[in-house]
Amino acid sequence: MIVDIKNLSARYEAKNVLHNISLSIQPGENYVIRGESGSGKTTLGKVIAGLVKYTGELNIHLSPASALKPAVHFVESWYRFTNLEGDRNFYYQQRYNHQQKRDTVTIARELELYGKEHSLDIAALNELITTFSYAKVLDEQLFEISSGEHKKLQLIKALWLSPQLLIIDQPYTGLDVKARAHLNQVLNNYVEKGGTLTLISNDTELPDSINRAIFMKDGTLINSNTPLNLHEKELKPLPSFLLQRPQYTSHNIISMKNIRVRYDQKEVLSGVDWEVNAGERWLLQGHNGSGKSTLLSLITGDHPQAYANDIKLFGVQRGGGESIWDIKRRIGMISPEMHWYFDANATVLQSLASGFFDSNGLYRQLRYTQKQQLEELLQFLDLQDVKNELLSTQPLGKQRLALLGRTIIKNPQLLVLDEPCQGLDQQQTQYFNKLVDEISKNGVTIIYVGHFETQLPSSITHKLVLKNGKKVPGI
Repeated sequence: MIVDIKNLSARYEAKNVLHNISLSIQPGENYVIRGESGSGKTTLGKVIAGLVKYTGELNIHLSPASALKPAVHFVESWYRFTNLEGDRNFYYQQRYNHQQKRDTVTIARELELYGKEHSLDIAALNELITTFSYAKVLDEQLFEISSGEHKKLQLIKALWLSPQLLIIDQPYTGLDVKARAHLNQVLNNYVEKGGTLTLISNDTELPDSINRAIFMKDGTLINSNTPLNLHEKELKPLPSFLLQRPQYTSHNIISMKNIRVRYDQKEVLSGVDWEVNAGERWLLQGHNGSGKSTLLSLITGDHPQAYANDIKLFGVQRGGGESIWDIKRRIGMISPEMHWYFDANATVLQSLASGFFDSNGLYRQLRYTQKQQLEELLQFLDLQDVKNELLSTQPLGKQRLALLGRTIIKNPQLLVLDEPCQGLDQQQTQYFNKLVDEISKNGVTIIYVGHFETQLPSSITHKLVLKNGKKVPGI
């Protein structure tokens, strides 16, 4: 027996999260833990890894005869990093400002330090870097890379460590189709070498080595090997303010000609042309590192090289005197990176309301009509009961739903939804995409970034695909 749990309970932020859990994991058993957001999946994984206090009994049995490291390693759902001074005082636009001082270590240095700390073999690292096509970002700073590249960094470090028990929370978050396939093969190889694997995921495309499934609901285990079947949630009637057509000032929303973005000798975007008109709903796709986030940052006004390119937004040439706030007030945006940098001290209510002002938290008084919209949206997203709790204490799925609410609260002319369903379970993803379809009926313009055709709104009308910073023709 590798893991033996008896009558285990746990609390988090004064809430009972796990209730009287009993579970054993035998050699050769590799689990996927499934369940709705907030069911306790992540907390259970952290308890097994020794990261959360508990009551009850937990015994981990590691083998001194194994070639793998006698350790339990937990991979977070996203990567938490600090700057060179050891704090996390970053801002969203800093990622695109390469004139800033080197504030965090490079990826190569991060891996070097990790290898020294754990006395790891460099040859094994080089093999993982090749497998995940990671060499191209080794000279980047931690805050400069995308969410998918951060996930790869977490996975590379964990697989390089090769612990006897590996627990990965949301292993596929931010990864494109190719990277997912590579990950599954590497995880199968890990198991063949004697590792025990536990994944916390509602995804269906799992490694062949996963041979057990458990399901969680409200902090308890439901032992069943039947397929995950989260009931489909019915969409409530839209808040009244989202039924109104956005007030467009121009038929042409985005005009980009021969867009080029370069950092030193590295060209991130090259010769990209793109026209988006009012009411169109675009899907933006491309592999990890293809330039999607950089392209979006030019639109949202977060990238300093926007002024060096031929870009018109809402019919106005960039650099024509408009401020970044003139642009942002017409745009609602959500992205995994924005979530990283959001105010950890904001409540759920404050997080939604900050969308009126495009701020990182709420620092102004709301008008009466804004309060009405806020209440409508809290009810619509089923967040009314947690509105006064800190956003950071909520399950990841509820955090993301709150920030999605922030995106739509001002009924903007343009919605930029950059992998909006990262961290959401299957039910929440279906619900949100139905919401996007419903909102699109009012004529809003949408740019939606998503890797998987099966997890997209049905209302998409156009498609742009990037590959190595260039527009793929004929799509």
